[in-house]
Amino acid sequence: MSDVTDPPSMDPHNLSEPLRRALGDRYLTYALSTIMHRALPDARDGLKPVHRRILYAMRELRLASNGGFRKSAKISGDVMGNYHPHGDAAIYDAMARLAQDFNVRYPLVDGQGNFGNIDGDNPAASRYTEARMTAVAEAMLEGLTENAVDFRENYDGTLTEPVVLPAQFPNLLANGSSGIAVGMATNIPPHNISELCDACIHLIKTPDARDDTLLNYVPGPDFPTGGIIVEPPENIATAYRTGKGGFRLRCRYEVEDLGRGQWQIVITEIPYQVQKSKLIEKIAEAIQTKKIPILADVRDESADDIRMILEPRSKNVDPEVLMGMMYRHSDLEVRFSLNMNVLINGVTPKVCSMKEVLRAFVDHRREVLQRRSVHRMEKIDHRLEVLEGFIVAFLNLDRVIDIIRYDDDPKAALMREDWGKTHVRAMDEADYVSPAPGEGELSEVQADAILNMRLRSLRRLEELELLREQSALMEERAGLEDLLESEDLQWTSITEQLRATKKQFGKDYAGGARRTTFAEAGEVEEVPIEAMIDREPITVVCSEMGWIRAMTGHIDLARELKFKDGDGPRFIFHAETTDRLLVFGSNGRFYTVSASALPGGRGMGEPLRLMVDLPNEVQIVRLFIHRPDRKLLVASSAGDGFIVPENDVVAQTRSGKQVLNVRGDVTALICHEVDGDMVATVGENRKVLVFGLDELPEMGRGKGVRLQKYKDGGLSDATTFDSAQGLSWLDPAGRTRTETDLTEWSGKRASAGRMAPRGFPRDNTFT
Repeated sequence: MSDVTDPPSMDPHNLSEPLRRALGDRYLTYALSTIMHRALPDARDGLKPVHRRILYAMRELRLASNGGFRKSAKISGDVMGNYHPHGDAAIYDAMARLAQDFNVRYPLVDGQGNFGNIDGDNPAASRYTEARMTAVAEAMLEGLTENAVDFRENYDGTLTEPVVLPAQFPNLLANGSSGIAVGMATNIPPHNISELCDACIHLIKTPDARDDTLLNYVPGPDFPTGGIIVEPPENIATAYRTGKGGFRLRCRYEVEDLGRGQWQIVITEIPYQVQKSKLIEKIAEAIQTKKIPILADVRDESADDIRMILEPRSKNVDPEVLMGMMYRHSDLEVRFSLNMNVLINGVTPKVCSMKEVLRAFVDHRREVLQRRSVHRMEKIDHRLEVLEGFIVAFLNLDRVIDIIRYDDDPKAALMREDWGKTHVRAMDEADYVSPAPGEGELSEVQADAILNMRLRSLRRLEELELLREQSALMEERAGLEDLLESEDLQWTSITEQLRATKKQFGKDYAGGARRTTFAEAGEVEEVPIEAMIDREPITVVCSEMGWIRAMTGHIDLARELKFKDGDGPRFIFHAETTDRLLVFGSNGRFYTVSASALPGGRGMGEPLRLMVDLPNEVQIVRLFIHRPDRKLLVASSAGDGFIVPENDVVAQTRSGKQVLNVRGDVTALICHEVDGDMVATVGENRKVLVFGLDELPEMGRGKGVRLQKYKDGGLSDATTFDSAQGLSWLDPAGRTRTETDLTEWSGKRASAGRMAPRGFPRDNTFT
């Protein structure tokens, strides 16, 4: 017995290949499946497979637009079981969207029940809703039984489904589409059917028409929710020519007069695909965070139509200015991106221009016309063959009856009989050429038709009807032959079909008129917030812990106020509602707060850190009213500083504006208005230095230069003063002391200085 074991037999189903190639092949298969069978629409009928299968399944269920409704669960179940082997929830969501008139310009499904709303609420469960097709969907399916398109087997090979629908109108542009595939996406806005039909007719008459010429017929999208497009015409032309671009879309509003100078804005149309409930939430949040200080309130009074109310804070506000701010801070203006990435012939993904998409549609319509014409000719030929047999039977009625009564196999006997030209004895109308297989013989089809003929049809009148029908069919057949042989006749027929479609779904159709209009952007100039707010006196109060409020009127600054436990006053000064306040933090950043945005003085106020992005570890160094064209002295605890124009420190965002650069343990310490021509500094070592203001540079941002030199410690305070009036400070007794002879303390900038004069405050500050 041999010790050598046989090698293991190779399993033909267990093959090895490099991981890189295996992953690449499988991912490519997945990518192609996603692109072709899920995410991108077909340029011919504008549908994705799931939508096409939904419409086909509804047709198979005989859910005509003038018929009854069926449960949505039944429809989605049939689609899933017969054609689309995916989740029924996804199928129902796709079907429900086809019924939403705020999402689809021309709904393809007529829904009964809760199919969602523009607030973003979801449809009811499929067991609670019912649906049927709309007239628009029926126009998409017309000709399906006439061999207009190819059919393919469904996923399990038990049924067949259409590869594409005949589509009487360019549904891709009429209803738009959106989807995300692997490595590509599509986003196409809806358009008006009447305009698209006109563009197609023009393209048929002028095949080499320029892209810009088509804009005379299709000026832009027509959204189901209306709105106003404010995109410049040249940008729209570029988008349609390249297949990529975008459209700025605004809401539609009107100013409603309330009397006595009061008014409010009523929004009647909101931009496409904007959920009304989320829009109102965002506007309310903007009001709460004071992003739109001139807006007092927003409320929803919508019923069947959109009616959103915007209340201004003051009747002096310009409505256009208010709407300009609303466009910038809310979704009352959106940008709809155009990416016309579609499947050409259902196979090749391509970013197309509008002309290419319309060309794909009209070429598809021509193919549909040819296939339907050929199919009709085949039906006519079959009917003419049957009519020929009927007429032969009428002209030889006695012989036919004889054969049927006495022959054992009447069908074979009828086919064997040589009828010759016995029918010539009939009227002149019977001048025709027999389509029978042989001279004077009946075909199997004719024999079957004669045997299945009713006795009541054996009348003279019926014979005349048959002759007239035969004549009409032969005339129709001749017309179809001419149509198939002439390209011009085909395009003429397609043009007539498009005109009929335009008439059916045009302005007289429910919702067929254009909803979206065009206008210039009309950019509103930036108007200072102060100019739009009533000017009223207030008293700003900020506590040590950073809680800020605005008391009505100019109260006594020495008045005792209430604060939270453990808190006390820090800043208190008179201001007006039109003022802007500057906050200087220990991180060297300036923050800007509108006085009109401060909370009222009835409570304890709100934390200033919530109104601006002031970190918790940063202390408030200074809070004061902004005065344009003033200059500030800023300095750090290390003794570095400079002069900065006050206009340069105003921040436009919540995050503030960095002015004084500090690092490590160094913090911003000083911020004083520049008043005079001299600078005085005092260090933690109680040494005072006085030097000329001209020795400090004027900067917009930076670390600055050394103000005073220290061996130990740092800067305690710094101020500016007029040399002619002298330097003043409060002595320990609270009396103001002024020193005009400052020779002892004068020196160059960055000197060490001399000890402070007798009576200088113990806290080493000038104020």
